[in-house]
Amino acid sequence: MDLKPPTPGWDPGAALAAVKARIHVAEASCGRAGAGVRLLVATKTWDADAARAVVQAGGTLVGESRMQELAIKGATLAAAGATVHVIGQLQRNKAQIAVEHATCIQTVDSLALAERLSRLTLEREKDLDVMVQVNVSGEESKAGIAPGEALALASVVQALPMLTVTGFMTIGLNSPDEAAVRAGYRVLREIRDTALIESERGRYDLREAWELSMGMSGDLEWAVAEGATMVRVGTAIMGARPSA
Repeated sequence: MDLKPPTPGWDPGAALAAVKARIHVAEASCGRAGAGVRLLVATKTWDADAARAVVQAGGTLVGESRMQELAIKGATLAAAGATVHVIGQLQRNKAQIAVEHATCIQTVDSLALAERLSRLTLEREKDLDVMVQVNVSGEESKAGIAPGEALALASVVQALPMLTVTGFMTIGLNSPDEAAVRAGYRVLREIRDTALIESERGRYDLREAWELSMGMSGDLEWAVAEGATMVRVGTAIMGARPSA
């Protein structure tokens, strides 16, 4: 597998600072100043040296999409002190790689996958955070469970051994229409809010499911305005992604 090395002249510290500044401005602009929206750096297609460089520059929360890449970079990321989340669609036959290297799987969209993760974590005696991925746009090209099924899935997953549902994740609508993109993010926020409210009432056991992982390089401001607690940024930090 050919992965891209760091681009000559690339300054990961400056790139991280620029994106963090965007997040701070977005928080202030929507009345969420000091909200502490976390930045996850997506390192898909970049090699271990590039990933290590961004971690050493302060981008310690890293997202990997492809398990064959995570298998290659996992040890390097761990040695650099990174916290790794899986942010790409995860096949059950690759779940072992995810459990070995990641602390959170953001892309759980079926009970079958969750059960596989639970079995693997039981074998390893390793607790694992998970998020339920929701397809808020309805686009067939995007993974994720339908919004109307998200709470039921989250509740069942939460009951599995070794797994803790920490929130919900989505990939926003691929559109320049701010209102349309934000409407999708609002759906995810409403799912999260319902999970927390109904947990207080005793209907669900999802009190820890407060995370909203949504927003990327091109629309992170819109996601922050709709309540994101974490944005996933690749291109704006790592540079233009090479063709896969």
